[in-house]
Amino acid sequence: MCRAAGRADACGVSTLAADPQRGALPGAGRSAAAGLGRPTGARDAVPAPESARRLLVVRAVAVAAVLATAGYLGWRVLTTLPEGPALWLGVPFLALELYGGVALLLFVMTTWNVAPAPVPPRPGPAPSVTVLVATYDEHLDVLLPTVAACLAMTGNHETWVLDDGDRLEVEEMVTALGARYVSRPEHDHAKAGNLNHALGLVSTELVAVFDADHVPDPQFLTRTVPYFADDRLALVQTPQHFYNTTSFEHLRPGADLHEESLFYRVIQPGKHHAGAAFWCGTNAVLRADALREVGGVATESLTEDFHTTMKLHRAGWRSAYHNEVLARGLAAGSPDAFYAQRRRWGRGAMQVLRHDNPLTASGLTVRQRLSYLYTLSAWFDAWRTLGFALVPVAVLLTGLFPVAAPPAEFALMAGVPFVLQQVALTLLSRGFAPARFSLLFEVVRLPSNLAATLTLLRRGTGRFAVTAKGRTGEERTRARVPAVLLLLAAVLGGSLLYTAASFYGWTPTRHGLDGTTLVPICWVAVTLGFVLAGIRRIRDPRFSAERRDGHRFPAAMQAVVDGAPALLIDVSLGGAQVRIRGVGVAVGVDVELAIRVPDRASHVVLRGTVRSREGDVHRLQFTGRQWVELAALSATAFGAGAARWAAAGVTPSTVGAAPERGQRVRAAELHPDVVAAAVRGPLVPASRRPTSEDEDARDLARG
Repeated sequence: MCRAAGRADACGVSTLAADPQRGALPGAGRSAAAGLGRPTGARDAVPAPESARRLLVVRAVAVAAVLATAGYLGWRVLTTLPEGPALWLGVPFLALELYGGVALLLFVMTTWNVAPAPVPPRPGPAPSVTVLVATYDEHLDVLLPTVAACLAMTGNHETWVLDDGDRLEVEEMVTALGARYVSRPEHDHAKAGNLNHALGLVSTELVAVFDADHVPDPQFLTRTVPYFADDRLALVQTPQHFYNTTSFEHLRPGADLHEESLFYRVIQPGKHHAGAAFWCGTNAVLRADALREVGGVATESLTEDFHTTMKLHRAGWRSAYHNEVLARGLAAGSPDAFYAQRRRWGRGAMQVLRHDNPLTASGLTVRQRLSYLYTLSAWFDAWRTLGFALVPVAVLLTGLFPVAAPPAEFALMAGVPFVLQQVALTLLSRGFAPARFSLLFEVVRLPSNLAATLTLLRRGTGRFAVTAKGRTGEERTRARVPAVLLLLAAVLGGSLLYTAASFYGWTPTRHGLDGTTLVPICWVAVTLGFVLAGIRRIRDPRFSAERRDGHRFPAAMQAVVDGAPALLIDVSLGGAQVRIRGVGVAVGVDVELAIRVPDRASHVVLRGTVRSREGDVHRLQFTGRQWVELAALSATAFGAGAARWAAAGVTPSTVGAAPERGQRVRAAELHPDVVAAAVRGPLVPASRRPTSEDEDARDLARG
C-alpha cells in the first residue's frame, strides 16, 4: 500500500554473513555505485534524530493548532449555527469542519514521534531467508533488474521467482540467472494466493517479499534481518521509493519527492511507535511461522498486505518500520495507472472495514485501533474535499451564509486556527509534503477515492488489477480526465459566472461587496485553480501512455562498438543510444556494444542491431537471450554491483533442500524453439501460454 545519517550496522548491529559463493564486494555500499539513473538519494538514509529544540517547537505548534481548532469548533457549535433556511447549509459545513478537526488530531498523534526504530542486538547466527519475487504479467525488462538485485544481496539467502503467468521466457531468464522458478497449478487469489503457495514450500525462518519492479540494494537483508532478534516480531517494512522520477506521482521531473513520500517517510515511522506499522506488499521481511499462524496472507480483501498485518497484530505479533530507502521501484507513470492503483487500494480498505473493523476487532491495543482508524478513514477525506469545494458554491447560488457571525469575526476566529494548522502540518510533515503539491493531489485523488469508498456498500472482493508498469500503450495518447473533475470545474466556474451576473441583477440572488460574498468568491476561485491544475497535470503529454518496455537511464560512459570508440548516451535493458566516432555503422547492421562499467574488471559485451541513427548518434536494440550480461548492466544501472555478475554465470546459495513442488524443468531444455521465438529481442514477452501437452512433458521430465 498504497512515503542524514546513521545506519544499522554502524551502530554495532550484527549483520548477515557474506555469501561465500559470491564473496565480499569491496565498496558494495551505496557509495560504490550511485547508479546511472538513480535520484540523488540525499534523504534516502535513516533520518538523523531531531534535536530537542526542534522537537519542542514542532510539538508546541502542533498542540497550539489542536487547541486553537478545538476552541474554534466549540465556538462554532455553541454560538454560530444559523437559523431558518441557512441551517440546511450550516449543519453540513459544521460536520465537515468537525471531521477535519478529528483528522488533524489523528495526524498529530501519528506524527508526534517519528524517531528511527531501535534495532535489538542479535545473539547467535542470523536466521535463514528466502527471497520471494511475485510476478504475473510484468515485462522482462522490469522483472530482470529485481531478480538480479535480489541474487546480489549480501547475506545467505536464495531467491525464488513466483510466476503466476506461467511464462516460458520468464522461466528461461530466471534459471539462467541462477534463481529458482516457482509456479502453481491454481491461480486463485492473485498475489495473496501466489505468496501462500510459496509459503507452503519454504523451509526458512524468514521470507523477504518484493514486487516484480522493486529493485533492492545489496544491504537490504543486513539492514532488516537484525530486527528479528525479537522473537515476537513478525514483520519489518521499509519505504517504497521510485527511480522513474518523471512519473505522474513525482513533484517534478528528477525530484525525489513523490505523492507517497509523506506516508513512507513520516506516517509509517509514526505508526511504528504506536505498534501499528503495516506491510505494504513489497520491500518487507516477514516471519514465515507468524504468517502460517494467522492462516497465511489474507485473501478476503484486495489489500492483502494491510489486512494480513492487522491479523498479525490481533494475534499478538509485532511489526517494525525501518525508515531507510533500501529498494526502488516503478511509480505509476500515467494517470490511468495511478487511478487503477488507488481504486484497488481503496476497495481493499473498504473490505477490511467490513471484515475486520479496527474499532470492534479483538486483540488490538487502543493505539493500534486509532492508528488503523486513521489509515482507513483517510479514504473518506475525498468527501470532505468535495464538500469544502461545494459549500461556497451553495453560498454564491443561494445567498445564504452557513455561519451566524459577522464576516470579520468569522475571519478572525477561523483564520488563527487555519494558520496554525498549516504551520503544524508543514512542521509535522518534516519536509516531505510541500503544501501546494499536497493540495493538488487532494484534488487529483478525488475521483478514485470517491469511487473506492462507495464500494463499502457492495459485497465481494472485486478483481485484483495489477498496476501497469513499463509499456502501457502503443501510442502516446493523453489520459482522459475523470468526469468528476470536469463536472466540478464546470460547477465552480459556473458559480463565479452566476455571481457576476448577480451583481448586475440578472439572477434571483442578490450579492453585495461584503465579506459574505467576497470570502466564498475567493474560496471558489482558489479551489477552481487547483482543479484546473489537476486537469492540466492529467492531460500533460509527459504522462501519456508509455511506449517503452523499460526505464531508460541517462548515462555518460565510455564504450566500444565493433572496435570503434563510442560514448554511451542512455541505456535501457532493451537497447541503448551511443555516439560513435568516425563513419559510424549503417542501419540494420548487427554490432557488439562493449560498455566499461565502474565496478567490473572487464567490459560488459552485448549484441545488438542498429535500428536508426542521426549523425553519429546510433540507436541500438539488443538481441538474443543475454541474461547474464543484461543482469550486469542492470546491476550497474541500479548501483547493485555488477562485479557480482561474472560472464560464466552465478550459482545461487541454497537454504535447505529444494522443494519438489517448486522445481521445474528448464524451459529452454524442454521447448528450445518456443523460448527462442518468445525472446525475439532480449525482453519482448511472448503471448504463448503453456498447453496441456507442455504440462504432460514436464511431468515426464520430472519422472
